[in-house]
Amino acid sequence: QVQLVESGGGLVQPGGSLRLSCAASGFAFSSAGMSWHRQTPGKERELVATISSAGAITNYADSVKGRFTISRDNNKNMMYLEMNNLKYEDTAVYYCRRLFPVVWGRGTQVTVSS
Repeated sequence: QVQLVESGGGLVQPGGSLRLSCAASGFAFSSAGMSWHRQTPGKERELVATISSAGAITNYADSVKGRFTISRDNNKNMMYLEMNNLKYEDTAVYYCRRLFPVVWGRGTQVTVSS
Protein backbone atom coordinates (compact mmCIF):
# COMPACT_ATOMS: atom_id res chain seq x y z
CA GLN A 1 0.00 0.00 0.00
CA VAL A 2 1.36 3.38 -1.01
CA GLN A 3 1.66 5.55 2.06
CA LEU A 4 3.21 8.82 3.22
CA VAL A 5 3.34 9.65 6.91
CA GLU A 6 4.46 13.03 8.20
CA SER A 7 5.87 13.70 11.65
CA GLY A 8 7.79 16.35 13.55
CA GLY A 9 5.24 19.11 13.77
CA GLY A 10 4.53 21.01 16.96
CA LEU A 11 4.49 24.34 18.72
CA VAL A 12 7.52 26.59 18.33
CA GLN A 13 8.29 30.21 19.13
CA PRO A 14 9.01 32.74 16.40
CA GLY A 15 12.61 32.43 15.32
CA GLY A 16 12.72 28.79 16.30
CA SER A 17 13.32 25.67 14.26
CA LEU A 18 11.58 22.40 13.47
CA ARG A 19 12.42 19.41 11.33
CA LEU A 20 9.58 17.63 9.59
CA SER A 21 9.90 14.06 8.35
CA CYS A 22 7.97 12.13 5.75
CA ALA A 23 8.16 8.34 5.79
CA ALA A 24 7.35 6.70 2.47
CA SER A 25 6.33 3.11 1.84
CA GLY A 26 4.75 0.94 -0.83
CA PHE A 27 6.50 2.41 -3.85
CA ALA A 28 9.92 3.03 -5.37
CA PHE A 29 10.76 6.13 -3.35
CA SER A 30 14.13 6.70 -4.99
CA SER A 31 12.40 7.11 -8.37
CA ALA A 32 9.85 9.67 -7.23
CA GLY A 33 9.98 13.43 -7.19
CA MET A 34 8.58 14.68 -3.89
CA SER A 35 7.35 17.89 -2.35
CA TRP A 36 6.17 19.62 0.79
CA HIS A 37 3.01 21.72 0.87
CA ARG A 38 1.14 23.61 3.55
CA GLN A 39 -2.39 24.76 4.17
CA THR A 40 -4.14 27.09 6.58
CA PRO A 41 -7.90 27.20 7.15
CA GLY A 42 -9.75 28.95 4.37
CA LYS A 43 -6.77 29.01 2.04
CA GLU A 44 -5.63 26.81 -0.79
CA ARG A 45 -2.83 24.34 -0.21
CA GLU A 46 0.42 25.96 -1.29
CA LEU A 47 3.66 24.50 -2.51
CA VAL A 48 6.58 24.95 -0.12
CA ALA A 49 9.42 23.00 -1.74
CA THR A 50 10.16 20.26 -4.24
CA ILE A 51 13.01 17.80 -4.59
CA SER A 52 13.99 15.58 -7.49
CA SER A 53 14.20 11.82 -7.19
CA ALA A 54 17.94 11.78 -6.53
CA GLY A 55 17.83 14.93 -4.44
CA ALA A 56 20.02 16.96 -6.75
CA ILE A 57 17.41 19.54 -7.72
CA THR A 58 15.39 21.53 -5.20
CA ASN A 59 13.01 24.45 -5.51
CA TYR A 60 11.42 26.67 -2.89
CA ALA A 61 8.55 29.09 -2.57
CA ASP A 62 9.81 32.65 -2.24
CA SER A 63 8.24 32.87 1.21
CA VAL A 64 10.54 30.16 2.63
CA LYS A 65 13.66 30.56 0.52
CA GLY A 66 16.74 30.87 2.71
CA ARG A 67 14.91 29.56 5.79
CA PHE A 68 13.69 26.08 4.81
CA THR A 69 15.71 23.18 3.42
CA ILE A 70 14.21 20.13 1.75
CA SER A 71 16.22 16.91 1.66
CA ARG A 72 15.80 13.17 1.33
CA ASP A 73 17.46 9.91 2.24
CA ASN A 74 16.64 7.33 -0.39
CA ASN A 75 18.27 4.57 1.65
CA LYS A 76 15.72 5.18 4.40
CA ASN A 77 12.74 6.14 2.21
CA MET A 78 12.56 9.44 4.05
CA MET A 79 12.10 13.07 3.10
CA TYR A 80 12.73 16.02 5.41
CA LEU A 81 11.95 19.70 5.74
CA GLU A 82 14.30 21.66 7.96
CA MET A 83 12.59 24.89 8.97
CA ASN A 84 14.58 27.69 10.56
CA ASN A 85 13.75 31.23 11.64
CA LEU A 86 10.08 30.32 11.78
CA LYS A 87 7.53 33.10 11.50
CA TYR A 88 3.91 33.38 12.61
CA GLU A 89 2.82 33.06 8.99
CA ASP A 90 4.47 29.63 8.75
CA THR A 91 1.69 28.24 10.93
CA ALA A 92 -0.10 25.59 8.87
CA VAL A 93 -0.68 21.91 8.35
CA TYR A 94 2.28 20.60 6.38
CA TYR A 95 1.81 17.78 3.88
CA CYS A 96 4.25 15.67 1.95
CA ARG A 97 3.39 14.58 -1.55
CA ARG A 98 4.64 12.22 -4.19
CA LEU A 99 4.53 14.36 -7.28
CA PHE A 100 3.34 11.79 -9.82
CA PRO A 101 1.17 9.80 -9.51
CA VAL A 102 -0.10 12.06 -6.79
CA VAL A 103 -0.13 10.70 -3.25
CA TRP A 104 -0.64 12.87 -0.16
CA GLY A 105 0.19 12.28 3.44
CA ARG A 106 -2.26 13.21 6.18
CA GLY A 107 -0.29 16.20 7.38
CA THR A 108 1.37 17.45 10.53
CA GLN A 109 0.48 20.68 12.33
CA VAL A 110 3.09 23.38 12.76
CA THR A 111 2.17 26.26 15.04
CA VAL A 112 4.41 29.27 15.47
CA SER A 113 3.37 31.23 18.53
CA SER A 114 4.88 33.07 21.46
